Amino acid sequence: MTAAFPDWFYPGPPGGWTADMLDHLPPGAPRHVELIDGSLVMMSPQSAFHMLTLRLLERGLDPPPDLVVVREMSVTLGRRQRPEPDILLVKRAAMASLATTSFKPEDVHLVVEVVSPESAERDRTTKPIKYSDAGIRFLWRVEQEDEAPVVYTFELEQGVRAYVPTGVHRKRLRTTVGFEVDLDLDLSRVVS
Repeated sequence: MTAAFPDWFYPGPPGGWTADMLDHLPPGAPRHVELIDGSLVMMSPQSAFHMLTLRLLERGLDPPPDLVVVREMSVTLGRRQRPEPDILLVKRAAMASLATTSFKPEDVHLVVEVVSPESAERDRTTKPIKYSDAGIRFLWRVEQEDEAPVVYTFELEQGVRAYVPTGVHRKRLRTTVGFEVDLDLDLSRVVS
């Protein structure tokens, strides 16, 4: 079976895709598109686990007043890099304009990736390297285990520009790394 791609998609613009082009995709383009190494990555339909986990984090996180929780917006890491984390904590000042479509890495305090089968390699390997290279200080990766979220937390080790693990959280996310969090990870709380 072959899927037909629209003319604008393939072979793409001369010289490849760049971060600024994502704001000018034609009508009918998918809502969530990432740019990884100059290639467009279309997001697959999300599972109920993915949706409920995002809802839990978006509603449950209570960051300090200078930070705000943002869902499914991109971070421009370079000319050919514009990933879209599932959840971000960004500086409140970076939300000054309602026309904002992407954040600079220096405005991002935390990125959260909820792993899906189709995004596992990107969420576990590719994106963490790109986030650490850009200097984003904190990363959480959420995996599904026995119908429940497990949160792996990481902090950037500045000397080597790589993430080091700070915890594995099942049932409850408790940490003071980055900001204080005490969050029940029971998804049934956010089903309604």
